[in-house]
Amino acid sequence: MVALIPLAMFGFIPIVFYLFVRFPTQRAVIISFVAAWLFLPQASYPIGSLPPYTKISAACYGIFLATIVYDTARITSFKPGWLDVPVVICCLCPIVSQVTNGGSPISPTLNQIVTWGLPYFLGRLYVGSLDGLRQLAIGIFAGGLAYIPFTLIEGVKGPILHLMIYGVNAFEDWGQARRLGGWRPVVFMQHGLMVGVWMMTAALIGVWLWQTKTLKKFMGRNIKTLAIILIIAFLLCRSTGAYSLFAMALLVLFSAKWFRTSLPLLFIIGYIVFYLYVAASGQFSSKDVMDFITPIFGEERAASLKYRFDMEEILGEKARLNFLFGWGDSGGNRVYDQSGKDISVTDSLWIIAFGVNGAVGLVSLFSSLLLPVIVFCVFKYPARTWSNPKVAPAAVLGVALVMYVFDCVLNAMTNPIFAMIAGGISGLVLKAPESLKTKKTSSPPRRQLLVHQKSG
Repeated sequence: MVALIPLAMFGFIPIVFYLFVRFPTQRAVIISFVAAWLFLPQASYPIGSLPPYTKISAACYGIFLATIVYDTARITSFKPGWLDVPVVICCLCPIVSQVTNGGSPISPTLNQIVTWGLPYFLGRLYVGSLDGLRQLAIGIFAGGLAYIPFTLIEGVKGPILHLMIYGVNAFEDWGQARRLGGWRPVVFMQHGLMVGVWMMTAALIGVWLWQTKTLKKFMGRNIKTLAIILIIAFLLCRSTGAYSLFAMALLVLFSAKWFRTSLPLLFIIGYIVFYLYVAASGQFSSKDVMDFITPIFGEERAASLKYRFDMEEILGEKARLNFLFGWGDSGGNRVYDQSGKDISVTDSLWIIAFGVNGAVGLVSLFSSLLLPVIVFCVFKYPARTWSNPKVAPAAVLGVALVMYVFDCVLNAMTNPIFAMIAGGISGLVLKAPESLKTKKTSSPPRRQLLVHQKSG
C-alpha cells in the first residue's frame, strides 16, 4: 500500500491535465484543488533545493502547468492590482529573512510562493468574479458532502482510513483524536482540526446557499436536506473550536440578512488585528484571559490553552529579537533547554510567521487574507447585498475566510483553498461592482404566441 503514495502524489499532475481537457478550465481548477486537499496522502518528498513535494505543491504545480499549456491567455491577460501587494511581500520576504541569517533563500521563498502565492494567484485568475466565487463555493460544498461517509466511519472507528488506503498513519497521536465520547475524524488531512474547519466551511456554505435561495437543488437533491445532513456530519466531527467558528459565522451572516450590517464581521477582523498587535508587541498576558476562559471551557481545556499562550510568549520574545524579518530557517526563533534540546511548541500560524519572517511576514500574510474581505464588505458589496443570490456565494466565502484566519490565531492549519478564496475576492473587488439585476426574458406578444400555437 505504501507504493500507492508516490503513485497518487506524482500521478496527480497528469490527472489535472485530464481534468483541463475534460471540463471548462475554471471547473477543472476547482475540482483539482478540492480533490487534492481532500484525498491526497499526507506525504512529503524532498526535491533538492526546491521545497518538499506535498499535496499542496502537487495541486499548485499541476494546475499552473495545465494553465500554461491549455489556458495561456489567462496568464498573459492578468493585471495586478494594489490588493496583490501584501501577498507579493509575503512571498518575497523570506529572501531577506534568509540572507540576514546566513541561509539560502531559494527553498524557503519557493515554499512560501507555493503555499500562499500560487493558490492566491490561481484564485485571481479563475474565480475573481461573482460567478467564479459561486462555482468555488459549490465546489467546497460538494467536497464537504463527499467527505461525509469518511468522517462518519472515522467518528466510529478512529483515524484509520489513511492507514487502510495508503499504508501509513497520517496522525500518530490518537489521544488528540479522542473527543466528546467518540473519535474526531482525520481522514486524509494532517489533523482533526483541519477536518473540523473544512466541514464547518462546507456546512456554512450549504446553509447560506439554502437561506438565500441561491441554489435550490444539487445533484437532484433538495439543498435544504443536503445542508442539514452536512450540519449533522459537521457536528459529529467533534471539533469544539470549529463549533465556535460556525456560530460566529452564522451570527455574521444573519446580522447581514436581518439588520443589513457587516459590523459583527468587522468586529471579528478588528479583534484579530488587535490580538496580533498585542501578542507580537509583547503586551499580551495570559493571566486575565485564563481567568475568563477557565469557567467556560473547564480546567483541562484551559490548561492546554495556558500552556500554548505561555509558549507563545516565550517564542514572541525570541521573534522580537529579529523583529522585522525574523530568523528564517536558522532555528533562532525556537526555544531550547539547557542541553540544547528544542522544546518549542508552535501551534499557531501567527507565531510561526512572526518567528520565521518577522513582523513583515506576519503583517503581509494576514493582510493578504483579511484586506480583500474588508474591501468587499465596506466598499464594494455591503451587507444589504449578501442575501442577493448573485452575491451570497462570495459573501459566505468571505465570512468563512475570516473564520479561518481567526482559527490561525490559535492553530497552524495551512489550507491553500482559503488563499484561493482570498485571491478570488481580491480579483472581484479590484473591478467595478457587478450588476445585481436579474435579466428578464421577454415573452412574445400574445398575438404572435397564438399564431405560433395554431401553426403548431
